[in-house]
Amino acid sequence: MQVTTYWLEQAWLDTNVEPGVAVDVEGDRITAVRKEAEVPPPGAKVLRGLTVPGLANAHSHAFHRALRGTVQVGSGTFWTWREVMYAVADRLTPDSYHALARAVYAEMALAGITTVGEFHYVHHAPGGAAYADPNAMGEALIQAASDAGVRITLLDTAYVASGLLDAERGKEPDRHQLRFSDGTTEAWAERVSSLKERPHARIGAAIHSVRAVPARQLGTVADWASSRRAPLHVHLSEQTAENEACRAVHGCTPTQLLADHGVLGSRTTGVHNTHLTDEDIALLGGSSTGTCMCPTTERDLADGIGPAVALQRAGSPLSLGSDSHAVIDILEEARAMELNERLRSHTRGHWTATALLRAATADGHAALGWADAGAIEPGALADLTTIALDSVRTAGPVPRLAAEAVLFAGTAADVRHTVVGGRHVVRDGSHELVPDVPSALTEAVAALRD
Repeated sequence: MQVTTYWLEQAWLDTNVEPGVAVDVEGDRITAVRKEAEVPPPGAKVLRGLTVPGLANAHSHAFHRALRGTVQVGSGTFWTWREVMYAVADRLTPDSYHALARAVYAEMALAGITTVGEFHYVHHAPGGAAYADPNAMGEALIQAASDAGVRITLLDTAYVASGLLDAERGKEPDRHQLRFSDGTTEAWAERVSSLKERPHARIGAAIHSVRAVPARQLGTVADWASSRRAPLHVHLSEQTAENEACRAVHGCTPTQLLADHGVLGSRTTGVHNTHLTDEDIALLGGSSTGTCMCPTTERDLADGIGPAVALQRAGSPLSLGSDSHAVIDILEEARAMELNERLRSHTRGHWTATALLRAATADGHAALGWADAGAIEPGALADLTTIALDSVRTAGPVPRLAAEAVLFAGTAADVRHTVVGGRHVVRDGSHELVPDVPSALTEAVAALRD
């Protein structure tokens, strides 16, 4: 098998920034990492800037990208935002979703994201009718990721109710939510079981929320994921109203309800985990359940600031997501997690640059079932992201502080190269597979307007 060598001008190798690193790749894997390569070896592909493992976006709703700008007008709450979101979801078809997701995933690649966790719940046609292929919408997303050159974990989402009613039943889905619902989690499991993994795509599960899956049906989703050793994600305590409703119906918090029904564990990730009690934090950390923070969405929707420091100290690994895609920039998500905590605590320095990069790379990939990605080391998938160190934002600091410069000042606009499985997807800031990403986004979003 042919060996391709990449020469990294500066490389983040788990804890340190190293100058002059040569990385050999065979197929889609790294086979050797050689430090102190002061000059590029003959024939090497040169990546100038700081190269880190490919970034992981652990929580995405691709169709929310069509809301950018629209939902920034006026005021409101999460619940008023949701009505605008439903209007866009109503207009999606497999073809229009493929076109939009292809452009969104290309935007992610331009931002250095090599793997996306797509929390997918728009399963059926408007009104709830099944397409000829009951997984047509999910297949559109898997194909879109391939077309954009990124990896995907399709987190196929159980969403069968519109709210809490009792332990056995939930409220009937409203007219918008009918296309999200399979009726029962048993029917959801039957449908999702026919999805097939591919080299670039893995299949996981999600519980939309305790609002959307009745308590007695939570175990069906948890058992499906456990039997396949697949990742399981869940929106958790994003809103105080969710907590209040859960206490009113079940007499406990959503976290306790999930614990009681076997949902928590090391392959599970709670998304947001914003409004938690001390007991909730102990349950999540003690079970090694992960936490995916989405700071740009949480601030855009005025959700609140989650207790990320306390969760990590309790044992909950942190990952990052762009969620509603108010922006797509994992560097900003990482920076915002730290800066939000500074605003709340009035102290600085809760995470080092290394800790933030780990959340953005290795721990994000682990949350999505790609434990073989997220590191620059032999045996790992050859996914690399290179961020410029000579832009107006990142120029100046000495090389040993390159990670700090990138994490606290760099943006997605500073990404120069994205390599996925040893293949250049973004080269010198241009996407190799989707030549005009802004136009693709414009056309895809326009197709969903009234």
